[in-house]
Amino acid sequence: MKNLLFTSALCCGLLVAGLDTTALAQTGAPVTNQANGNLLNMSRLSSNHNTLMKAVKAAGLDDKARGTTKYTVFAPTDAAFNKLPSGKLDELLKPANKQQLAMLISYHVVPGSYLAANLKDGQTLTTVQGETLTVMRQGQSIMIKDAKGNTANVVNTDVVASNGIVQSIDAVLMPTK
Repeated sequence: MKNLLFTSALCCGLLVAGLDTTALAQTGAPVTNQANGNLLNMSRLSSNHNTLMKAVKAAGLDDKARGTTKYTVFAPTDAAFNKLPSGKLDELLKPANKQQLAMLISYHVVPGSYLAANLKDGQTLTTVQGETLTVMRQGQSIMIKDAKGNTANVVNTDVVASNGIVQSIDAVLMPTK
């Protein structure tokens, strides 16, 4: 559970664009969007992920994303959270649902660093929550399918921090558990 909470916090790593140093991802491919810091520090620079930050804090995960293990985070935007059924987010943010919220957040985190260019059509990724996500790719368009069959479009790719990569998505992924 401790490892799950640690890795779940990586979802707070959020979108930062326009950075120019180079890093290597899991496959050894060069990356040009390098952040100066870990995923937690990057989160404060995004104006599109305030709801995710609120969820990470409510789940008690805001101090957990400073490790050195590499993860890929499929980070829902504020607009993605706005697509949830009415009242769903408010329910998840209640203290009594802290563990359920942490599980939902951890469903967006995958061990390893995956650049968008290396995500292949039909590829399955096991999340730190324990279930899988499926990559759906057509040309340059990438979608991620969750365990319930819902999809999210990757809307901004390859934001790299010292401890992972962020792929920003336009929907909240839903595990079966």
